[in-house]
Amino acid sequence: MTLAQILIFLPAAAVVAASPGANNLLAFANGSRQGFLPSVIALFGRCIAFVIMIAMVIVGLGALLEASELAFQIVKWAGVVYLFYLGATMIVARDHGTAGGTRAAQGPYALARREFLVAMTNPKAVLLFTAFVPQFITRGGEDSFTVQLVVLGAIYIAVEFVAAMGWALAGSIIRSLQPSAKRMLLLNRITGALMLGAAGVLAFTRRA
Repeated sequence: MTLAQILIFLPAAAVVAASPGANNLLAFANGSRQGFLPSVIALFGRCIAFVIMIAMVIVGLGALLEASELAFQIVKWAGVVYLFYLGATMIVARDHGTAGGTRAAQGPYALARREFLVAMTNPKAVLLFTAFVPQFITRGGEDSFTVQLVVLGAIYIAVEFVAAMGWALAGSIIRSLQPSAKRMLLLNRITGALMLGAAGVLAFTRRA
C-alpha cells in the first residue's frame, strides 16, 4: 500500500459513501425519529454487514454473487421487499415515533438490525467490494490482493461511517427543531416515499 494509492481512493470513497442510498436514507430517518446517538450506534449494524461482505469477497462468495444471475436476483429481491416494507411502514404510520416499526422496537439494537439488513440485502453493496474497491488495488505490488482489499475495505467502512453520521446528524437537527407532529409525519412519509423509490431502483438494477 502506498500513500498515493490511499489519497486517490479517499475522495472516490467519500463520493460513493455520501450518496443518498437506502442506508443513508435510513440513517436520516433514524436521526429524525430517535436522535443522533441512537442512530450513530445503529451504524455499527451497517459496518458489521460490510465486514462480512469483505470476508465474502476474500473467500470467493462475492465473485459468485457477481457471476451468478440467480444469486444476484435472490439477494436483490430480498432487498426490494425489505426496502418496500420499511418505506410502506413509514408512509402508513399514524405516529412518527412508530414509523418503521413499533414503539417498543426503537432501541439501538433494533435500529442496528435494520441497518444490517438493508446493507446485506443490497447486492450492489456486495459488488462495491468486488468492483469498486478492487479498482484501486495495485497489481503485482508488495502487498497481496487480500491485504490491499482488507486495508482499502477498512478505510471505506470508516469513510462510510463518517458520511452516514452526517445523514444521521441532519435528521437529528430536524428533530431538535421540535417540528409539530404533523410535520414529522410528513417528513416520515417523504422519507418513506424515497425508500420506496430506492426499492424501485433496486428492482430494476442489473449486474454490471
